[in-house]
Amino acid sequence: AYLKGTLERKTADSLILDVQGVGYKVYTTATALSSCQALGTELKVHTHFYVREDTQALYGFLSEEELKMFEQLLSVSGVGPKAALSLVSNIPASRFGLTILTDDIAALTKAPGIGKKTAQRIILELKDKLKKEQVNLPETNCAVMDQESGKDNRIAESINALVMLGYSFQEASNAVSCVFKEDKSVEQIIKDALKQMFH
Repeated sequence: AYLKGTLERKTADSLILDVQGVGYKVYTTATALSSCQALGTELKVHTHFYVREDTQALYGFLSEEELKMFEQLLSVSGVGPKAALSLVSNIPASRFGLTILTDDIAALTKAPGIGKKTAQRIILELKDKLKKEQVNLPETNCAVMDQESGKDNRIAESINALVMLGYSFQEASNAVSCVFKEDKSVEQIIKDALKQMFH
């Protein structure tokens, strides 16, 4: 879902969006607030309508990836919209999957309001979900998924994780093949592959 309208006003933690004469208060990230400078400009925000017995609120994001990250965080027990918004504000959506897959507690706890126990719970509850996300790979490359050895399983898992982060299969495959070593874990392969692509 999304809202498309005119930016009427900004507060410390929200935007007021005029959609055909109706003003919507949309809570959003610090990044979105800083990037939306000029009032009166047209804006599109991807929204999540949060409903509980005692509250209803709209949360909006400038990209679908941020919205997906927010909703994934809300699925974690004990993580509410305020904590989820803090994390989306502090961790780029493109790096969120890697943060979870590599158990990067330090990155999660940099977000205001996120302690070590909450960070550990986020990793515990989301890691398997992220690993299980299906990635449609080109048929010509499916052979890598069919290998039974631990080596090929690690290669396939690493490529899948990188594709989930937005890289093409070819980019991911090339980077993983460059950095793969028998003694490396999946997490280490992913880290090294990312370094390889950034160079």
